[in-house]
Amino acid sequence: MVFLPGLDLRPLMVDTAIVLLSGGMDSSTALAMTRKAGTDVIAVTFDYGQRHRKEVTAAKRVASHFRVKDHRIVRIDLRAIGGSALTDRRVAVPVRRSLQEIGEGIPVTYVPARNTILLSYALGFAESNGANAIVIAANSVDSSGYPDCRPEYYLAFQEVARLGTKRGVEGNGIEIRTPLIRSSKADIVREGERLRVPWALTWSCYHGRAKACGVCDSCQLRLKGFREAGIDDPLPYETHAPTNT
Repeated sequence: MVFLPGLDLRPLMVDTAIVLLSGGMDSSTALAMTRKAGTDVIAVTFDYGQRHRKEVTAAKRVASHFRVKDHRIVRIDLRAIGGSALTDRRVAVPVRRSLQEIGEGIPVTYVPARNTILLSYALGFAESNGANAIVIAANSVDSSGYPDCRPEYYLAFQEVARLGTKRGVEGNGIEIRTPLIRSSKADIVREGERLRVPWALTWSCYHGRAKACGVCDSCQLRLKGFREAGIDDPLPYETHAPTNT
């Protein structure tokens, strides 16, 4: 795996880290990596008005599995902003798109400025709770083209953290860590498998039905990762649609 300088080359050697835990495969793997490093974890899950709460439930289960002693559920209603299929039920979630379509442009599942809002909250929370780092499982390789999942965005936000906080100004800044930023979904599955991430407890689907749909962008990218890693995904799916190139 290839990492950008200043983001991921150093091991996470801090006492306490805030881990943004959505309940999906990426954030669950990032949590496992942070726990493996021996770092104390404060897990933060945002209930931001998304289409369903299954991912919040998944986050609770994953946090419990990894024995996270401090797991905060934070409610921020991004439905007031609108502009996304994930926060506005009047906007349809795209399904059965090809990999080429998924990789082109910014989809309607992008939530305007979501990561900026969530990271800003986590930054304030880290500063007031003495955490040394914020870990977010952003991924720029097998993503849906979200602008706030790019490496350059996190380099810029690191500067925000340095310039816009008391600790940053005093030289005791908070690191923004993106351990999976240059990983493919297959890489993430392999790493998660090594760290025994409980895949059956995670949830990636944009829908909140009894089974994952298997055809939204998130399901397709997840299934692609498991398939390329040669590992069976234990989640039940309504359909295992082939991912078209």
